[in-house]
Amino acid sequence: MKAVWKNTVIADSDDTVMVEGNHYFPEVSVNREYISFSNHKTSCSWKGQASYYSINVNGEVNLDAAWYYAEPKEAAANIKGRVAFWKGVKVS
Repeated sequence: MKAVWKNTVIADSDDTVMVEGNHYFPEVSVNREYISFSNHKTSCSWKGQASYYSINVNGEVNLDAAWYYAEPKEAAANIKGRVAFWKGVKVS
């Protein structure tokens, strides 16, 4: 699977975990050159608190376009150490 934004591969892995229609990529498969930490957080009743990354490609920023659960609840333990994408990032 690849996560692509602005014709740039942000993540690439054969080992994704599908949860609620989203592919969660291993953190090590994410190209850190294109992401930066965001202060944005959200909460899910069964997964826990999500933290976000913004994506920056050639000076264009996609705010909060990736998320992860640093300390997921037990029911979502399989996505610990993984990152998912949205906001126009194509995963295929």
